[in-house]
Amino acid sequence: SCDATQLCNCSSMGLDFIPSGLTSKITTLNLAHNRIKHIRSQDLQQTVNLRVLLLQSNEISSIDEDSFRSLGKLELLDLSNNSLAHLSPAWFGHLFSLQHLRLQGNSYRDLGESSPFSSLRNLSSLHLGNRWFSTIRQGNFEGIELLDKLWIEGGNLSQYEPGSLKSIKTINHTIINIRSVKVFSAIVRDLLHSVIWLEVRQTAFSIPAEVQLLRVMLSSFAKKISFKKALLTDATVPEIISILEDMPKLVEVEIIDCRLLGTGQWKIQIQANQSQTLRVLTVEKLSIEEFYLFTDLKDVEGLLSLLTEVTVVNTKVFLVPCSLSKHLLSLEYLDLSANLLGDQSLEHSACQDGWPSLQTLNLSQNSLSDLEMTGKSLSHLRKLILLDISQNNFGEMPDVCAWPKNLKYLNLSSTQIPKLTTCIPPTLEVLDVSANKLKEFGLQLPFLKELYLTKNQLKTLPGAAPIPNLVALSIRRNKLNSFSQEEFESFKKMELLDASDNNFICSCEFLSFIHHQ
Repeated sequence: SCDATQLCNCSSMGLDFIPSGLTSKITTLNLAHNRIKHIRSQDLQQTVNLRVLLLQSNEISSIDEDSFRSLGKLELLDLSNNSLAHLSPAWFGHLFSLQHLRLQGNSYRDLGESSPFSSLRNLSSLHLGNRWFSTIRQGNFEGIELLDKLWIEGGNLSQYEPGSLKSIKTINHTIINIRSVKVFSAIVRDLLHSVIWLEVRQTAFSIPAEVQLLRVMLSSFAKKISFKKALLTDATVPEIISILEDMPKLVEVEIIDCRLLGTGQWKIQIQANQSQTLRVLTVEKLSIEEFYLFTDLKDVEGLLSLLTEVTVVNTKVFLVPCSLSKHLLSLEYLDLSANLLGDQSLEHSACQDGWPSLQTLNLSQNSLSDLEMTGKSLSHLRKLILLDISQNNFGEMPDVCAWPKNLKYLNLSSTQIPKLTTCIPPTLEVLDVSANKLKEFGLQLPFLKELYLTKNQLKTLPGAAPIPNLVALSIRRNKLNSFSQEEFESFKKMELLDASDNNFICSCEFLSFIHHQ
């Protein structure tokens, strides 16, 4: 089962034990998804050059104390999803090179009386916890000073001794999957100055009195906070916003796959000063059951003027209130893809004086159907350079359109367009009209550098003269079957030409050129 690089794949083979005869040549050993129950001291004695050992998803319930003593070069050990009821510091005592340790999904209730990790001086990522994991004690993390990633699966964590995580001086990314806001607050208190990115999963922030416990975060030096699969309510959102706005170093907030119970009718006024550091807000797949009753968000308008990057995708957005758009004074990047914006609502959302600094706008996968109206609604955005309106249903294209005057990149792929017209702005440097119903391309675009025509019905190449600066052309999956010598010569200058998946009948010279490109 071993390849030339000494990677031995013995996963899913129905093994009941670690095979004998393993040698010092092996560098990666994959024994995942078997039925191994016990690791014996002699099993891995010879594998002194092992770098990666994958033992996840077995039935391991016992490991001899010195089973891993020969593995001084091991960098990754995965023991996740087994049946280990306790962890022994002796297992890890000789793993001086270990960087990644995965212990989640076993049945241990705690980490023991001392630290199982005190010998792991090079540890970079640690993933632990399970549904029975209930207690973290002081001293459990002694010996670890710096981690890139710490992931604690603590759904039922009920006891946390204050100071337990304080020994770790820096953690780039901490993921805490926890139900108890009280325990979460105690953990955060120990991570105030060590964590750069704090990610909270599956916590319900539904009781205002409990959310008060999060005020400890006002002293946190975290630069990024993520809420994933969390529950938020109208009663708790104002307090959470107030806390985030007052965090001294916070740059980025993410809300992903969360539920909001309510309609934005917040019970108390938001008592917050605008953050001077917060620049990036991402909301993905936020479930608001009564989204059609949601308010105009007037309460947060005064907190938006310094944001530079906003993403709100797959969240049933059907309108951005004009007054809110006008408050987004510094916004350079806006992604509203996979929402419900229509032609009329876009006109209102992108109103005069709205989004004055915007350079990149993604409106793909919405309900836009009038290309002329879309261009006109956005034409006052003088700084807009990149516009993605792919996967809307435009169909026929008018002859004349108004566009932002500095637009350089336009994505119109998958928009049901049968024919291109002079509606396309002449300022473009990149145009993507892939996956439409185009039979020809004859536009004059003097500045165009990249053209994407994949998945159309073209039978001939675009003329080279009207697009003199073209350096990249993708014309895969069309109906091309021949090139003239003149066409061939004109495209020789290009840096990239992808014309595969067509039915060519042409010269050997051309075929070698296509292959070379």
